Amino acid sequence: MATMTALSMPLEDTELRSLLHELGAEAACFRFDVAPNPCVGAAILSRGKVIARGYHERWGGDHAEVEALEAAARSGVPRAEWDTLVVTLEPCSTRGKTGPCTQAIMEAGIESVVIGAVDPDPRHQGQGIRFLEDAGLETRLLMGAAPLEDVTSHFLDWICPDRRRRPHPWVVAKWAQTATGQLSPPKDHGDGRTISSAESLEQVQHLRASVDAILTGVGTVVADDPRLTVRTPARTVKAPDRIILDSGLRTSPDARLFDPPEAGESAGPIRILCTTGPDRAREKALIVAGAGVYGLRGDDRRFLNLRGVMTWMWEMGYRRVLLESGPTLLEACFDAGFVDQIRVVTGPVRGGRGESLGSRLQPGGLGARRDEECGPDSVLDAFIVR
Repeated sequence: MATMTALSMPLEDTELRSLLHELGAEAACFRFDVAPNPCVGAAILSRGKVIARGYHERWGGDHAEVEALEAAARSGVPRAEWDTLVVTLEPCSTRGKTGPCTQAIMEAGIESVVIGAVDPDPRHQGQGIRFLEDAGLETRLLMGAAPLEDVTSHFLDWICPDRRRRPHPWVVAKWAQTATGQLSPPKDHGDGRTISSAESLEQVQHLRASVDAILTGVGTVVADDPRLTVRTPARTVKAPDRIILDSGLRTSPDARLFDPPEAGESAGPIRILCTTGPDRAREKALIVAGAGVYGLRGDDRRFLNLRGVMTWMWEMGYRRVLLESGPTLLEACFDAGFVDQIRVVTGPVRGGRGESLGSRLQPGGLGARRDEECGPDSVLDAFIVR
């Protein structure tokens, strides 16, 4: 790792520490949208004045440094006067879903980079700093300046050795429930299937746009006939793949999943997972309808093995997955320890049908949380404590 000098605390450094603290606190607002990535905030300075700020706002989106550089380009301050970038976490130097931030910083003509913490991932730690210093940029490390502990805890869990030995995607479990905890509304409520308000349903579209795949079971497909598309007309998004767990290939080729996307709608590929040796006629019909069919080894009851499903998703490149299913698959994923984060929408209607997942919402089982109102609904985002 490149050699860096720990700074003393003159006024200039005090101001930088204060800025790093602000950026870290502001970046934490997006923790549930970027997990398992860490929360990061950045600012561009010109002659000691902050001219732009940026944050990593969603999984798969631009990193904070790039957001800050783009904001600086809109600030009206000439690029030649951008001199310093302040960022809460060491810039990345490798290409993932986005390009390396170190390259963007260098190409922007930044002269100095102030960093609040090194990358905690031992596979990348120090690489970004080395790249910047080798390119001739001054780097300064102000450890402890940003409130990083609580906003990187989920990232530390993501990169821990035990998880790396048995990798599986970061799973966000989402469900809606009535005010009394049932997962289905009373039969005389609306269409008898939907609990969430229009405002909450719109919010779910943004959640879907922030994942690599949506995972559900064939029971949900048969009962609700969902489309699992993304409707965000304000911007173009890459729709997540739609993964259906269907041991016996009960999915109908006429299901709405196979309908072409409507205007303002994006639809990802359909991937149906079944046990090995499926019914060939059903398999062919689903392939003709537009699905990919994948046979995985099942358990003794010829049901799909969840560990095998998670391993398959990891090997396919899925890193953040939204679990939108009925109680059976939700409970199975909880019991197997595969749920990392939850989004629970609670509507005002009381009563209802079906099971309750209230035991999963006990305070001792939840880490950092965010409670919001969305129209008439209450929305809980939280991390699961292992």
